[in-house]
Parts: sequence; structure tokens; C-alpha cells
Amino acid sequence: MADEKAIRVLAHFTPGERAAAKIAAESAWLDVRWVPEDDDEAFYRELPEAEVIWHVLRPLSGADLEKAPNLKLVHKLGSGVNTIDVETASQRGITVSNMPGANAASVAECTVMLMLAALRRLPELDRATRAGTGWPRDPTLGDRVRDLGSCTVGLIGFGSIGKRVEQILRSMGTQVLHTSTRRDEHSVSWMTLDDLLKKSDIVSIHAPLTPATEGLINAEALAKMKPGAILVNTARGAIVDEGALVDALKSGQLSAAGLDVYAEEPVAADNPLLSLDNALLLPHVSWFTADTMDRYLDHAVKNCRRLVDGQQPYFVVN
Repeated sequence: MADEKAIRVLAHFTPGERAAAKIAAESAWLDVRWVPEDDDEAFYRELPEAEVIWHVLRPLSGADLEKAPNLKLVHKLGSGVNTIDVETASQRGITVSNMPGANAASVAECTVMLMLAALRRLPELDRATRAGTGWPRDPTLGDRVRDLGSCTVGLIGFGSIGKRVEQILRSMGTQVLHTSTRRDEHSVSWMTLDDLLKKSDIVSIHAPLTPATEGLINAEALAKMKPGAILVNTARGAIVDEGALVDALKSGQLSAAGLDVYAEEPVAADNPLLSLDNALLLPHVSWFTADTMDRYLDHAVKNCRRLVDGQQPYFVVN
């Protein structure tokens, strides 16, 4: 490897020290240029020479791809490729690959964390404790707070993340239902979306963003949920109609929502979700752990190596 030309990689995110050191060990054949997602000047400066892009979340448009004459591979660090213009990539002979399941453990654990935090009213009780108005002044805890193991949770989408969430929940005694685009005749937990919405105390979204799922959870769907139910979304923000969600949280139709994803990212300062105490909000970091980054970078390096060796990358989506 020592005499071969290094492959040029535009890594479109800011690495931590651990990640940077991991990639530095491959510097004999990898020329990685780290570009923060919010630094468009550096991005467009590096783009013409890039042979590979390690893509996270900042949308990669067809116009961007047209500015990259040397680009051979867009490697998504994650599974959802809705932020990549795959059609233009295909037209230009650029391979697009992803990493299904690599972040499943991290996203699943974060999903359950949001369920528990919403169910046990964690933010509210944290604020009360810090203000000295906590224990034992809220008798409604005994009326409204539930054990997760006593709840029914409905999963919309049942891929690697949804299955991992199900494993965790069943270990806690939770009844788990699921729905997906394909009817699962061999699973007693599969049901239609309408039935799942009506039966679930918590609904958690794990579907990809497609034309069929965009706006799937709208005002009509939210009205079918149990009064006081909880919605969790760690998939893609546009699957939920945010205006309808705000109305449901304000009216009490939903008691809480736990969100890691939004229709517009980063979240705009005037997004009404930010003003709601019963909305638990994370900045799209459910996947972001040292363990997932290890899996991401290991796989990204392997796909670059396969490109250098003239082999097909793993998990090509186009």
C-alpha cells in the first residue's frame, strides 16, 4: 500500500479526537479532508478533488454532485439516503452506499430512553427538584405515571432498529405491536397502522422517509391515538406533520412527544415545539455514540479499500 496514490476523501463532519486518530492510522492510502457540515466554503473548495464523500446529514444535492467530477462513491454514515440526490448520482455513475443496522443499537437505546423520560416526566421532575418543589408535592404522579412494562408500544417500521427496540421492550415486560409496509403473516404482533394507533400507549417511528411515509402521522392519525398517548420519533422528521403534532401536544390529545428528528434541521429558533414543556427534544444525535462511530468508520474505510482494489462497495443502494 505504501507506493499507491492515496484516495481523496471528503469527510463531511467534524471528528472527535478518537475518530481522527483512528483514520490517521490509515493515512498511507487514505487522504481524508475533514470538513464541518456548516462550512460550505470549505466543502465547495474540497468537492472538485474528492473521490469519496463520507456523508452524514447535510443534504447532498444534484448541483453539489455536478461540482465533483472525480467523485466515485458517496458513502452514507448511517442508513437513510433521503439526504442524497441518488438519481443524479446514478446518472453521473457515482455509487451510493449506506450502512443498514450499524446504528441500530444506539438509536434503539435512545428511543427507549425517550419513552422512559416522557413516561416518567423526567424533565418536569428535574426542574421541580432543582427548584426545591419536588418530593413529595405532586400527588398526580400516582395517577398518571406508568411503568413501561405495563404499557403497549406500537412500532411503525420494523427494520433493524425497530427489532432492537422490540427486544429491549419485551425484556421489560412491554407488549409490543408493529406495522410495516409488508403484512407479516407470521407475527401475531403485526397489525394495520390504524389498529396500532388505537391500541398503543406509546407510538414509536422507525420507518424510512419515502413518498409513502412523508406526512404519515398527520392530524387524522394523531386523533386516532389514545388520549394522553406518547409519540416518539427517532427516524425522520418529515414523517410527522409538525403543526398537527404541536396542536395535539397543546390540546392534551398527546401527553408528550420525544423527538430526535425534525422536518427542518437544524431546528429553527421559532419552531413552536421549542416552547412546549411536554416535548422532549434532542438534536438528531440518537445515533451518535463512540460505538456507532467505530462501526461507521470501520465500514467507511473498508468501502474505500474495496474501491481502491476495484471491487464493488458493500451495501450499494443505486
